[in-house]
Amino acid sequence: MQKIPGAITLTLATVVTGFLIAACDNTTRNSTANNGGSASPAVNTTATTSDAKGLKIGSLLPATGDLASIGQQMSGAVPLLVDTVNACGGVNGAPVTLVSVDDQTDPKAGAAGMTKLATLDKVAGVVGSFASSVSTAALSIATQNKVMLISPGSTSPVFTEKAKKGDYKGFWARTAPPDTYQALALAQLAHKKGLKRVSTVVINNDYGVGFEKAFVQAFEKLGGTVVNKNHPVRYDPKATTFETEAASGFGGKPNAVLLVAYEETASLLLKAAYQQGLTQGVQVLLTDGEKSDTFADKVGKTPDGKYIVAGAIGTVPGSDGKGLEAFSKLWQSKTGSALAPYTPHVWDAAALLVLSAQAAKQNTGVGIASKIREVANGPGTEVSDVCKGLKLLKNGKKINYQGASGNVDVDQNGDVIGVYDVWTVGEDGKTKTIDKVSPK
Repeated sequence: MQKIPGAITLTLATVVTGFLIAACDNTTRNSTANNGGSASPAVNTTATTSDAKGLKIGSLLPATGDLASIGQQMSGAVPLLVDTVNACGGVNGAPVTLVSVDDQTDPKAGAAGMTKLATLDKVAGVVGSFASSVSTAALSIATQNKVMLISPGSTSPVFTEKAKKGDYKGFWARTAPPDTYQALALAQLAHKKGLKRVSTVVINNDYGVGFEKAFVQAFEKLGGTVVNKNHPVRYDPKATTFETEAASGFGGKPNAVLLVAYEETASLLLKAAYQQGLTQGVQVLLTDGEKSDTFADKVGKTPDGKYIVAGAIGTVPGSDGKGLEAFSKLWQSKTGSALAPYTPHVWDAAALLVLSAQAAKQNTGVGIASKIREVANGPGTEVSDVCKGLKLLKNGKKINYQGASGNVDVDQNGDVIGVYDVWTVGEDGKTKTIDKVSPK
């Protein structure tokens, strides 16, 4: 992996710090009153400036909102990739420019951010978004403006269905596998643990509803019963109280409750269930949206000091790519911390953008879209080092990029297949990976 000089490292630190400061600032400055008008939320951006003639890309990730705990950890992978690429010569003979936008885990803010990136900044590609609902809002704008959108975490099966219909015209891909696979992996995990009766509680958006439907189908095929199949509990993403949803989801004497949600609202719902005395003896099943070391603290503790959510288990897209070890060492050296969930997927999304632009020999969304599958799937020389891949492409060679998250073989619908980590919340409130599962 190409080493980054000290000056570049300073640039990275400045970018990431500025991004997070801007994110914190957004929590007050970007709030808009809902008076029946159609005003869009304010958009906050940070940018690294380079040669205006070179490749310009954007990131549209959640520094604030319901997914901030995950978004703030993984967002630094994009500027790290850009600095790495610029240190080894850039793309098509010029440095890469990055414009970062906080989507606030909100479809309106995401649409506003995508509009800015596409029409004002005129980026060729965007890493984002994370929430499926935000990517849905951004995709029509990206497609219309011929901007390639690669999501590191929007996992709703809806994208596959729409891609099959040609809705995205090739301007969509993702480095995290769709929830049809994760739902199958979680259903297999529940079945393996002898959980016969499961109820579901999900956030009412593309992510929650898509996951719910896939899980019900997979779990029933394994002989399980979804207690509330005919009366699914789907809560408003903007809700702040969850007593009714908790009572409905934990009713019917299930062995387990599957909660498909994000950290902030999921913690409130589980706290409400505990306060109603509904969690005793019920296994809590979680997904990638709740995986955070702050989750247990937000749910809270019992009167005797134990974490309410201790013992919960869940799944999250894992990483097993040939480039994982090198990326992990680079990340550790620059941040001083271990890789967070989805960080390898963010790195790979950004890598695919720059490699595809180089393969196309043009800094446009059309060029990137035309080469995305060629550099991801081969045939060509297998490479995990982005700089090595760029050098081969500059010399007219073909490559098969092997990412940090996986082999990132992108199919005709923009999907990849991956592995999943099985995680749990320990007695100390921290999350830890205890197994891996590959859906079959």
